[in-house]
Amino acid sequence: MSRRRSSIMSDALKEQISQELGFAGTLHQEGFGGVSSRDCGNMVKMAIEMAERNLPGKSMT
Repeated sequence: MSRRRSSIMSDALKEQISQELGFAGTLHQEGFGGVSSRDCGNMVKMAIEMAERNLPGKSMT
């Protein structure tokens, strides 16, 4: 009995990142079941980097 969590990332953000990483076609055709674990991890990594860049008062040196 697994419970499904609601997504933190918007569909638009997922779309944008998948296009930038080059697997948007696979995502559209097969859904996340067809996307490799590595690509999913890279998607999360990129989302975290984007969020960190947008944090107020955070300086990246």
